[in-house]
Amino acid sequence: MPKRILYASLGASALLAIGCQSTKSTTSAAKQPAVVTLGKQIVPASEFAYVYRKNNATAPDYGTRANVTEYLDLYTNFKLKVLEAEQRGLDTTQAFQRELDGYKQQLAQPYLTEKSVTDQLVQEAYDRLSKEISASHILVRVAPDAAPQDTLAAYQKALALLQRVTSGEDFNQVARQASEDPSARDNGGQLGYFTAMQMVYPFENVAYKTKAGEVSAPVRTRFGYHVIKVNDVRPAQGEIKVAHLMIRATPGMPKADSVTAKKKVDELYSRLRRREDWDKLVTQFSEDAGSAANGGELPAFGTGRMIPSFEEVAFKLQKPGDISAPVQTPYGWHIIKLIEKQPVPTFEAMAPTLKSKVAKDSRSELNRAAFLKRIRQENQFAEMPPVRDAILAQADTALVNGRFKSETFLSKFPSGKRKKGETTVSADAPLFTVKGKAYPIKDFLAYVQQSQRPRAGADPRFVMQQLYDQYVDQSLTEFEKANLDTKYEDYRMLVKEYRDGILLFQLMDEKVWSKALTDTVGLQQFFTANQANYQWGPRVQATMINAASPALLTQAQKQLATGRFEVTRNTPAPVAFRASQSTILPPSQTNLDRLAASLASDTTLSLTVTGRVKRGEPVALAQRRAAAVVAYLTGKGAPASRISTKTATKPVAAATALLALTSTSTAVLEESLNASNPLAVQIVEQSFQKGDSKVVDEVMDRGPGTYSVQKDGRFYAIIIEKALPAGPKTLSETRGQATSDYQNFLEKQWLGQLRTQYPVQVNQAEVDKLITK
Repeated sequence: MPKRILYASLGASALLAIGCQSTKSTTSAAKQPAVVTLGKQIVPASEFAYVYRKNNATAPDYGTRANVTEYLDLYTNFKLKVLEAEQRGLDTTQAFQRELDGYKQQLAQPYLTEKSVTDQLVQEAYDRLSKEISASHILVRVAPDAAPQDTLAAYQKALALLQRVTSGEDFNQVARQASEDPSARDNGGQLGYFTAMQMVYPFENVAYKTKAGEVSAPVRTRFGYHVIKVNDVRPAQGEIKVAHLMIRATPGMPKADSVTAKKKVDELYSRLRRREDWDKLVTQFSEDAGSAANGGELPAFGTGRMIPSFEEVAFKLQKPGDISAPVQTPYGWHIIKLIEKQPVPTFEAMAPTLKSKVAKDSRSELNRAAFLKRIRQENQFAEMPPVRDAILAQADTALVNGRFKSETFLSKFPSGKRKKGETTVSADAPLFTVKGKAYPIKDFLAYVQQSQRPRAGADPRFVMQQLYDQYVDQSLTEFEKANLDTKYEDYRMLVKEYRDGILLFQLMDEKVWSKALTDTVGLQQFFTANQANYQWGPRVQATMINAASPALLTQAQKQLATGRFEVTRNTPAPVAFRASQSTILPPSQTNLDRLAASLASDTTLSLTVTGRVKRGEPVALAQRRAAAVVAYLTGKGAPASRISTKTATKPVAAATALLALTSTSTAVLEESLNASNPLAVQIVEQSFQKGDSKVVDEVMDRGPGTYSVQKDGRFYAIIIEKALPAGPKTLSETRGQATSDYQNFLEKQWLGQLRTQYPVQVNQAEVDKLITK
């Protein structure tokens, strides 16, 4: 699927977005005038008119000849592709049917709900968003499907706890002692402030109906029974919009990295307090890639929607432009800048978001109950009470022990002739009907056998009743879903749109997208034929040093000129040897194993081994020790070409060899220069085109050399090694663009073939009916 998105041509993606109508059969379409004919297949004028109006009505050029003609050409190309897919039978495969069924499930959801109830719940949620509640609770756990006696016991326990707190006992203390919410031991049941849509609906409902200082009667949620005390009610803080500058520091990172991150954020905070430019520092140093390019701006948020430590500090900022001290979250260190405080948005602005949340929230259960009530009536649901009651009466412990068998259960009912008035219970006897369609007992019992689970101590009749209710609800819902296309024309048309979209993707993937990715010979030939379109502009190979001061810039230039830089972080420990020997001791071997792996994987590293002797040992032993280290490392895969040796002539206190790492990576030089100030120096080595860097752009035309630039309070040295002339790119340098262009070429070529295979004839008289300007 990603390649569909990444390489989709403009025409294909536009058609998917606008929605398309399925190809009608010649028989049904023949009754209508055609707007265009594709071979023997017609596209009805009414179909095209519907799609055109649906997707172009708000366009400034809607109804102009140019707009109608352009859209008809686009739509014709789409219909040609769908027609070809149908001719090849792609709409009959199992993969196609599975994908279409998945989309139908999604498209059906808006039709399996009760709009009036949704609208009421959305309005209620919006009204509640104007207030924030601070509450505490005591929880008595009971499962949603608990037996009546267990539910009653939990309720009575909740009542007893309510009696204690209303008789004068401290609510938070009782919560610590008796609440079955584990967090209550620490927080005394306090939940902090919340607003609508942040708690399960029954809890929210009672909290909003309880006055500050009062305690509610027990309320049941899926977690159990809650006794709620409302501590405070305040006007909503609304939403707040902030920007942040973030330095990453995750809980598990090495201590040295964590210390460096803290130093870095403190230095940035110090510079911001000196009124340095916020956007500039965020762009240069923030490690939140998603917001750095936009001045660190984050989407607006309200109470309970951010990490608590971040949210608390953000809401304490008073005036736009105020900046917080660094605050830590699990993601790192943040400096927060207030952009604006926003009141609760208007109902019109929030309604779409609230509607989506209501559909996923626990209050959707009210909606579902109303929906089921409606379709029971519309679909003429009719039960057989005597049959139902007979089945419920025969439920036994096999059901609650997880050993229910439908055949065994049916054997409880006598076969043969029945006495007058006696209920007939057999596998095929109807349990209920939906619009005259009978649902036999055997289907329900198969559902029971599949859905059963051990429930020790539960009442078998109660469990059977629950399963019966679930089966009825499921059957009603499935019946409604199966008949949506005959009940709702807009649903039927929408499913057709998705059907054609899937066929389009399947064929486009075969003919264009995947072919462009796998046909390497064809891609190379296309690239060669169109080489003029893939050219470099003038470039320079350069190094850019960006420093906080002229002294730092000079220091960086001098060290950069040496070409190799000492690695000062995680330096390897000296190698220990047996006295008067060149045998490496085991603890040092472990360290050398890690060093060998680093040398093998990082080609910028080089190592110098200095052999040493202690007093009384022969000087020649120093060279043998250095050689022993080299032999060990190369034996572990380290390249000998990047290891050198030397010997120390002066005896030392221990029998060791010193290890010194250097690197050609400018990142190592950066780290060394930034030891005391994490923002001191930045070094970038690459080829620069016009527009890659404003600083390099200023000197790009001067040719090789070193140039000093001062910009935005920083000091730069631009070292241009050589000018890279304009010239052709290689395929590897522009593969993405070339592949996209090749896909467009393949699509145009294929459409030409389809227009030959299915000649296109436009009925201009029908087209002219859509031209209104």
